[in-house]
Amino acid sequence: MTTRTDAPIPGPSGNSVYQQLLEEIRAGTLLPGDRLREIDLATRLGVSRTPVREAIRQLETDGLVTHIPRTGASLRRLDYPEVMELYEMRAVLEGTAARLAARAASEVEIEELEALNDRLTAATSGTEAARLNRLFHATLLDTAKNRFLAKSMTSLHKAMMILGPTTLTESERAENADAEHRRVLEALKARDGAAAEATMRAHIEAAQRVRIRALADRVRPLEDD
Repeated sequence: MTTRTDAPIPGPSGNSVYQQLLEEIRAGTLLPGDRLREIDLATRLGVSRTPVREAIRQLETDGLVTHIPRTGASLRRLDYPEVMELYEMRAVLEGTAARLAARAASEVEIEELEALNDRLTAATSGTEAARLNRLFHATLLDTAKNRFLAKSMTSLHKAMMILGPTTLTESERAENADAEHRRVLEALKARDGAAAEATMRAHIEAAQRVRIRALADRVRPLEDD
């Protein structure tokens, strides 16, 4: 995955637009392949083209946007190998976070994780489930108390934004994710680092399998033509 490294740091207005576009990518309002036209975004967001241009350059630096000559900027669409690489790294990093959390998390932090998972179980929409799932994983990362790991995960999470809709929109996947989270929590409460890492890796690999099926469904109609 190649990215530009010479984009300027957005100013206050550019950073605000950047954060807004990130949220739209995360929410699925902007989807892989969507064009990012400066004038359209500036009009919709009520700003000039300059902060929009700064924000798009930062997104390009993040690896979320690609610039095609004579076409312009668009949200990147990850290919199959990139998706697999992302999930492989996610399993490694989040597995490590769970192992560290088993040692470093306080009882209060583990209780907060349990409460978040209960709210996730009760979520009535895919959007809310996705938000709570992100919060669960972010909170677990915080309990690992490792700044270098957190920095690596921040970079990975940005790339994960352009995978497309969350796998939690499938009811079966949502139920399985709840059970997988609970196994991670049991390992944390037991202060069993090896089990916490193994159960978190299994959780990420389960999500990866669902993602693979979704990718296969996306390309199958093209093969039938």
